[in-house]
Amino acid sequence: MRAARPRRAARGAARRPHDDRPGLDPTGARRGAGARGAHPWRPPARPPEQPRPLPEAGPRRAAGDRVTFRCAAESVLRDEDVAGTATHVRTWLLLEHVGPWGSEALLDARLPEGLGGALTERARTHRAKVLLIRRFSSKPDGPGLRVFAAYADPVAPRLESGTLADPREVLDLDLAALREGGSSGLAAYDGSLFCVCTNGRHDACCAERGRPVAQALDRAHPEETWEVSHIGGDRFAANLVVLPHGLYYGRLDVPSSLAVAGAHLAGELDLDHLRGRSSWPMPVQAAEIHLRRELGATRVDDVVLRERVLDGDFTSASFSVAGGTYAVVVRTIRDQRTAARLTCKAVRDNPVPRHEVIKVVRRS
Repeated sequence: MRAARPRRAARGAARRPHDDRPGLDPTGARRGAGARGAHPWRPPARPPEQPRPLPEAGPRRAAGDRVTFRCAAESVLRDEDVAGTATHVRTWLLLEHVGPWGSEALLDARLPEGLGGALTERARTHRAKVLLIRRFSSKPDGPGLRVFAAYADPVAPRLESGTLADPREVLDLDLAALREGGSSGLAAYDGSLFCVCTNGRHDACCAERGRPVAQALDRAHPEETWEVSHIGGDRFAANLVVLPHGLYYGRLDVPSSLAVAGAHLAGELDLDHLRGRSSWPMPVQAAEIHLRRELGATRVDDVVLRERVLDGDFTSASFSVAGGTYAVVVRTIRDQRTAARLTCKAVRDNPVPRHEVIKVVRRS
């Protein structure tokens, strides 16, 4: 395992698309590609995945409807607020893999035998988000495989990086220590990562809306930008996670994504597109964003969470802002009457969670 490489120079040329979209045969190989030789750790191509049975509950929908339905467009039509929708996770592990990812990246990608399952189990054990990453060019970032580990603490975020000779070395990293704010065993990395979800085999909106954003950010910020596998919230595509802070942004297009990236590098947040901090539960995320919007507090470290109390559908969060203390009470509503399909592949409706701010009180 080697330390992180120096940052690469900016690139100006557009790159060839890849992936997760038309242009691959059913095994994941590119159409017309010649046979490849044996590889020391890459397994042979897998046979086409067999269709999975649909859930018994809920109404079945026509196949054509599933193909043409786009969850991100429907979410916009519902005027769904993005605030308070970030996945709640603090521990992150990112492994470079330039090949196709499939619908369930860790299990469908052509990783060494058993590695995807082992990473899935470790993610469950350590409450971590494990993602596959690649550059927009779909070419390796350099010799070996890049790996990142992040701890999205709201006060002292941590980011580490290294290079692996074999992807199986990722299992040597100490996720238990990382989960407690310690080191995973990689070298400290001073910088940010702009992680754009482009996992089109998981959800069409992620590729259709995510790829243009990934390309634009790659041109403007080549060292920071990575395409990543599924991060959650397909209906808010294009989605971006900024590490190590764990800041989720949604409903991005090319101009807004460039604005978000520029703002972050200047220590600012874009409150119109901020879904929330992954370090906090969703109702607390909604409370923070509401308070920031009300006070105009846009610096990354302007707002500090002091206390949170979750009681059923109600959440009370106390924040320090510019020398004052504020209490925000939020009610989370899940109304079956407003249920909708939340992903492009959904075959039945589910309640759309909504966070309603009940009151904001300044205590000091």
